[in-house]
Amino acid sequence: LVAPLRLLKWRSTAWRAHDGVTFWLVRWLLFRLMFASGVVKLTSRCPTWWGLTALTYHYETQCIPTPGAWFAHQLPVWFQKFSVVATYVIEIAVPLLFFAPIRRLRLFAFYSQVLLQVLIILTGNYNFFNMLTIVLAFSLLDEEHVGRWLGRSKRRQASSESLAWPPSLRAVLSTLLELSTYGFLLYWSVQCFGLEIDWEKRLLDSKVAFTYHEFTTWLRAVTLPLVGLGFLSLSWEILSAMYRCACVRGCFWKLWATLQWAVFATATVGMFAISLVPFTYIDYESNGKLWPGIHQMFNAVERFQVVNSYGLFRRMTGVGGRPEVVLEGSYDKQTWTEVEFMYKPGNVSRAPPVVTPHQPRLDWQMWFAALAHHSSSPWFTSFVYRLLQGKKD
Repeated sequence: LVAPLRLLKWRSTAWRAHDGVTFWLVRWLLFRLMFASGVVKLTSRCPTWWGLTALTYHYETQCIPTPGAWFAHQLPVWFQKFSVVATYVIEIAVPLLFFAPIRRLRLFAFYSQVLLQVLIILTGNYNFFNMLTIVLAFSLLDEEHVGRWLGRSKRRQASSESLAWPPSLRAVLSTLLELSTYGFLLYWSVQCFGLEIDWEKRLLDSKVAFTYHEFTTWLRAVTLPLVGLGFLSLSWEILSAMYRCACVRGCFWKLWATLQWAVFATATVGMFAISLVPFTYIDYESNGKLWPGIHQMFNAVERFQVVNSYGLFRRMTGVGGRPEVVLEGSYDKQTWTEVEFMYKPGNVSRAPPVVTPHQPRLDWQMWFAALAHHSSSPWFTSFVYRLLQGKKD
């Protein structure tokens, strides 16, 4: 749909007036991924997520742990529970800052997401998934901040608004709003998770201070307003891009930029609209309140899997122990030897590997095969049959 608009490559393609519109979809994708991942942990009613004990099981029962997972598993229980609280804050509360008008709040949201993904990389082998999430988080940055990393940041003059004294009213209000946001985030975390310091035991107590009914009521109340927040943010990007098109020099290039803006803006609005259907799966009542035309659009393109719903680690597995499928082989049917896999846990005397960003599919699937009846993994029967035949593939 949009590829032909880039045929005029003799014109500079380093920046186009409508780039912010399409790039906004990356930010919206990141928001849907993180917010839904946090919400489903509570809507699943998993007792470990509600009891804040999920991470006391996670590090030793995940697919392919890393050496760092062993050290993380040794941390005290109070710290494991606080880590779950931090996960909720980063996945549910912080994503709202993706659309904040204040630049420093977006940077705070960016580094919060990167911190979470880096910690997951250090404690688990999840191939390139976490790296892709970090790439999505780059949609929260601006050119100036990336320029500082690359040593290309332009020095601001001393007379600029940021260095001027006394500060402008806009700068004061921006700072107050930023500090208020941090304060509210801290207050919300303390109230919702009962954070309290136990000075005698020298630990931080935490517990979920709300009920399932209260959470679903809150979720029902915020789902459609979040859709409205996304629409306002997208509208601002579209209007800003339209203004940039009007500033392009030359009548022909201004018309060409406006044509591109119209096509890309229409495509972006369409993508945003159909993404609302899987996004509102987190609350089916809100899903039913969407305009019927949006459902029709989604049904028309659903087979192409253009947009999807998300929900990572909905329930914690391995609560009753880590199940493993053990394969053994014998040449004389008397002496049996366990078949060692390259990556999945087996020999307890061997340190866990670090294979990120590689995806060892067989070892990964063996973990899933151990979680259910063999009939749910039909590939496993074929795998064993191939081993008996001595086939390499």
